[in-house]
Amino acid sequence: MLGEGILKGLAETAKNFAGSYVSKERLTTVQYPEERAEHIEASRVFPFLVYDGPDAFAGMRCVSCQICEKECPPKCIYIEKSKDKKPDYVGKPQNYPVRFDIDISVCMSCQICVEVCPFDAIKMDSVFEMATDNRFGGLLLDREKLLKSNEYYHSIHPTEATEVDGRLAEEKAKVEAKAKAAAEAAAAKAAAEAAAPKTAAPAAAPAAKPDAPKPTGGAE
Repeated sequence: MLGEGILKGLAETAKNFAGSYVSKERLTTVQYPEERAEHIEASRVFPFLVYDGPDAFAGMRCVSCQICEKECPPKCIYIEKSKDKKPDYVGKPQNYPVRFDIDISVCMSCQICVEVCPFDAIKMDSVFEMATDNRFGGLLLDREKLLKSNEYYHSIHPTEATEVDGRLAEEKAKVEAKAKAAAEAAAAKAAAEAAAPKTAAPAAAPAAKPDAPKPTGGAE
């Protein structure tokens, strides 16, 4: 029927309007800023960088692979790779970003940077109150402003953060098991070599005697 969708939409609006007088669940708006809407776990605004442990620099997951910078559609991510390395979460030496900036005046919150990151180092934040009167520096988030703890990540996206932690723990356990197996194999090889009897060197062959000189001359 022509206009059926419009009629359904108007009926839903009328139902919510009338129901809002008797049921709070029918309220579709809140009196912001005095009231705040309940946080939705799946909400996303702008990206942030995750770090583990108490030290933001030491626990930074980002290894400046620059995949997010290359895949960002509006090109609002700027990364400068370090010349030295630091251990990552499994102890492997990795580069880290000396500079990591995101221009949120350009960012379109597409979450592609999160999807392409192989280290679970960048995630989407839910903070939206970021208005500023500085249209240049105030909207450029540097590394220090972007870094937030894994505990904060758990507070806004608990389901996703728990899944990521489980995956990272599993990867770390595999690396540690592999390293332990390699160390045990090396120790066993060294012990076997130490326990093996040493064989004596073969005796040198006696020197050949020189041939006796042939007699010269003689009676005819």
